[in-house]
Amino acid sequence: MPKRSARTVAIPAVGIALAFLLAAALPAAEPPPTHARRGLWVLCQGSQRVLEQPERLDVLLADARAMGVTDLFVQVYRGGRAWFASTHADATPHDLMWRQEDRDALEVLIARAHAQGLRVHAWVNVLSLAKNPEAPILKRLGTDAAMVDQHGRSVLDYPDFDLPQPDRAWYRMGTPAVWLDPATPGVGEALSATFAELLVKYPSLDGLHLDYIRYADVLPFTPGARFGVGLSFGFGGPARDRFRAETGREAPFGTSLRNANQFDDWRREKLTEVVARIAADARKARPGLEMSAAVIGDRERAYLVDFQHWARWLDLGLLDFAVPMLYTLDRERLRYGVESYAGLARTRNIWVGLGSWLFSQRPAEAVWQLRQVGRERALGSALFSWDSIADTPALRQALASEAQRASRAPAP
Repeated sequence: MPKRSARTVAIPAVGIALAFLLAAALPAAEPPPTHARRGLWVLCQGSQRVLEQPERLDVLLADARAMGVTDLFVQVYRGGRAWFASTHADATPHDLMWRQEDRDALEVLIARAHAQGLRVHAWVNVLSLAKNPEAPILKRLGTDAAMVDQHGRSVLDYPDFDLPQPDRAWYRMGTPAVWLDPATPGVGEALSATFAELLVKYPSLDGLHLDYIRYADVLPFTPGARFGVGLSFGFGGPARDRFRAETGREAPFGTSLRNANQFDDWRREKLTEVVARIAADARKARPGLEMSAAVIGDRERAYLVDFQHWARWLDLGLLDFAVPMLYTLDRERLRYGVESYAGLARTRNIWVGLGSWLFSQRPAEAVWQLRQVGRERALGSALFSWDSIADTPALRQALASEAQRASRAPAP
């Protein structure tokens, strides 16, 4: 496969702003193959809290080695709160972390993981602020930065950040939370500055792992604005003003479907621009960094509902690898997902995210899923999450035994 450079990207196919960002966001060369790599998500506020309890670090590293893990996704930014030394986010959690001599817990974790051959990626929740309307980024940008539905209602005004009546009889928020609108001016810049600061202060990090890098959605899923059904987000005044300024069109609003197709496409591009900005600033702060994202497992849903065009992010080089979250109890759905990823041009840049926590009572099923992914040699894998696995000794043992078996298997 030829090396990727800015000259090989079809710049005319993207907007001017995105084309400008791409020039800075593209990696210098094709990243190394990701075959046989396995990620493990480590929660900042889960049951283990490794950044707050130093005795858990040895357990984490031992579990990772036993389960064949190569990469740790360590959560360090959630709800606008930072588990790192930050001037942009609420750094109270960092103040509560343990320290070893002159290093904080994150620095020690990175060094200890590297000593055992493990890579460490900073896992950050990008557009979701959880249920924290007091997040510093929202205070700085103002309430207009929060997502608004097509009827003009801000998620900040939703009761407990879920839909009000009568809508709640038919719809629920996919993830009740305060959501930032990526199309609101200033949102992408503020987020990018936060993550660049992280990478400057912790230069030994191997990667930046984006999560909640999508628009909010509802259940059942609504396929954008174009069909005039359900609920969709991103209709705040600043976003609609920006759409008008950039396209010369009026955005759909309320019951109007005017320019709905164009508005859907525009929202998708605005999200891609945020990814490009974060990638450009992250790679400038930390050359050689691996960019990745946890993404919606169903590509059609991701594209139509969440405006998350992650396959294109791979094609443009904004991500080095994507981790589609294929969290399911259904064997056939797991098979369909794995088959669809195996058929992509950039299969080698995909790690299948598995919801291992779903099988605390059926560890053999978690092993079955891992084997299904392993049958496609080009695919990597990722396990969610260490906290739930550590809480379930039988599940931890089953995954460790499978890693041992796989390590002894002859190469194809």
